[in-house]
Amino acid sequence: MGELRTRMDNDLVLRGRADRTRESYLAAVGRLAKYYRRSPELISHGEVQAYLLYLIKQRKLSYSTCNIAAQAFRFLYHTTLGRDRAEFDLPHIHQPQRLPEIFSREEVARLLAVTTNPKHHAVLAATYSAGLRVGEVVKLKLSDIDSGRMTIRIEQAKGAKDRYSLLSPMLLEELRACWKLFRPKVWLFETRTGKHLDITTAQRIYMRAKLKARITKRGGIHALRHAFATHLLEAGEDLNTIQLLLGHRDITTTSRYLHLTQGGLKSKALSRDLLSLPPARLP
Repeated sequence: MGELRTRMDNDLVLRGRADRTRESYLAAVGRLAKYYRRSPELISHGEVQAYLLYLIKQRKLSYSTCNIAAQAFRFLYHTTLGRDRAEFDLPHIHQPQRLPEIFSREEVARLLAVTTNPKHHAVLAATYSAGLRVGEVVKLKLSDIDSGRMTIRIEQAKGAKDRYSLLSPMLLEELRACWKLFRPKVWLFETRTGKHLDITTAQRIYMRAKLKARITKRGGIHALRHAFATHLLEAGEDLNTIQLLLGHRDITTTSRYLHLTQGGLKSKALSRDLLSLPPARLP
């Protein structure tokens, strides 16, 4: 794709699309070009539609995956190539609606207890105690940590919005200890080359800890964000506050956690330091 890929990526940046969105769109268009073995500029509307049907019927990919591809193709042909707006049709596929499996606080404690590498432990602790997305935690900067106000600033998160979340006192002490060990210059979780930690690396850290802690519940590192929201609800925090902490645009997105709480809402007795967990009971 070469030059066309660069043009599309520049268009995505100019329109404020998140890094993960850019990666997903460019990858989808790259697979389209590989499938037809020619530049997307030479692929017709009908061929794109046929490719989407192939993804659904032959590859049996999920509706959400195919929908991302369709959105990428719409962006490419309408925005980057300047053609008439193309509406690629996707047949509605019934997707089973599964609620995430929520970690108990004891399970979070076990996960953290088996993570002995200080930097890896801090990555998981920050993800959980501030309810961060993996793409947010790896891009935290030293300047995002405000010990005076006990907040963490999340810059240009999903939806191109800034927000603040909680800075746990225990996490602050842990981050200070990590700084003394590794002396990062810009990024909170900095690699030896001076770049921020990769998302894939963060996922691997989580999966290794999960396996070591013998936790069998489904889900990747995003499960810690789910646990953050659910545990706050169980402690009595209100939905509007949790919505702000998570950065949800719509309260209905946050309200799904009402279905995940254990025993419903309890009395208003929230300890804002979720890292103050009961002692881990390792098997």
